[in-house]
Amino acid sequence: MILVLIKSIFTNSSGILFSRILGFVRDLLTASILGANIYSDIFFVAFKLPNLFRRIFAEGAFTQAFIPAYAKSIHKIQFSSAIFMSFFAFIMLLSLVVTLFSKAVTQIIALGFDEKTVDLAAPLLAINFYYLPLIFVVTFMAALLQYKHHFATTAFSTALLNLALIGALIISKDMGKHDITYYMSYGVLLGGLLQVFVHIIAIRVNNLSKIFSFKKMQMAQKRFYKSFMGATVGSSTAHISAFLDTWLASFLISGSISYLYYANRVFQLPLALFAIATTTALFPMIAKAIKNNNEEKALHLMRKSTLILSSLLLVSSLIGIFFNQFIVELLFERGEFLSSDTSNTAIILSMYLIGLVPFGIAKIFSLWLYAHEKQFLAAKISIKALTFNIVFSLILIKPYGAAGLAFASTISGFVLFYLTIKEFGLKKFLILMKSV
Repeated sequence: MILVLIKSIFTNSSGILFSRILGFVRDLLTASILGANIYSDIFFVAFKLPNLFRRIFAEGAFTQAFIPAYAKSIHKIQFSSAIFMSFFAFIMLLSLVVTLFSKAVTQIIALGFDEKTVDLAAPLLAINFYYLPLIFVVTFMAALLQYKHHFATTAFSTALLNLALIGALIISKDMGKHDITYYMSYGVLLGGLLQVFVHIIAIRVNNLSKIFSFKKMQMAQKRFYKSFMGATVGSSTAHISAFLDTWLASFLISGSISYLYYANRVFQLPLALFAIATTTALFPMIAKAIKNNNEEKALHLMRKSTLILSSLLLVSSLIGIFFNQFIVELLFERGEFLSSDTSNTAIILSMYLIGLVPFGIAKIFSLWLYAHEKQFLAAKISIKALTFNIVFSLILIKPYGAAGLAFASTISGFVLFYLTIKEFGLKKFLILMKSV
């Protein structure tokens, strides 16, 4: 089982690394062509909301609630089809509402924007939001594939989004900056369509095509929705934190939103490459072990994963902090992205990286709660961590600006780690780590 886990982690890491390399090429081109200014800010704001929901679905609530419920379901086809149809209908309705009220939604997301800037960003938000129903279809199919221990398609498919955006940037590079943001927005939709396409192929190859049935599964659905509501809160708080950073940064000097975005992109590389790759591979195994009342097996898998992950994240954070200026300069400093932008982004990167290890380890031990369907308990922990983030963001934004917002996020990561370990059992955690 350990070999299967390592193979799955390697598959996820390889796919994520490939996608993130293309993502950095995308960011390099974005920084070079758009720079860090009002136009980059309005695109990042427009993409922020659908990307927030994407991360909640793809890396959090849906998968964490769906896989344990799917594992326990006797009528898996009926259960999965009922969940798919209800969620897809809701997301399409939500997308239409955002389209109709895009200006109002934009004002909420970036309260510090003036009316002219809101008018520029609102149409982009309406376009970008239709990425959400596409990525839900991807996430649903990915959860089915993960249950069958097939990770490659999902891990590598994010590269398609980055390729679409790279193509959009190359095609529009000689156009006006506002026109470029439109090309990028339509590139987001093209990337989503390509991701859906490759997942449909994987579903057919893995004989999972028969996912639709119109029989009702009320008891199973009720259990899933109850878990999903808790998991949504628990999984979304980290992304709400990043969303809060964007909202508060809209009150700071122009470019602050972009500094936070670029720094967070670098921070997300080791987090995704190691922590998300590990937990994605680990969760179906833990869920099945708990379902079969084999907690010893689940703890053994968590122990090995924690040792590997903590070592990788610690090395990554130290390298990132000591070479922050060099990393940002190498990745972004060209074209419209100036040396002053590099210095501002590098400081913010260090503030994020201090919290890399606690964020990553908390992800592993939160799986224990999700596998036991304690989503509401995990949600309470996340809300407490988010509260710390909000308080320290308000305290630190005035003296330290965007760097203060990043450090407030790090503080919440330590709080999240402590509270998660406390619920898992501090004594049990220490015994587990001593036996490594």
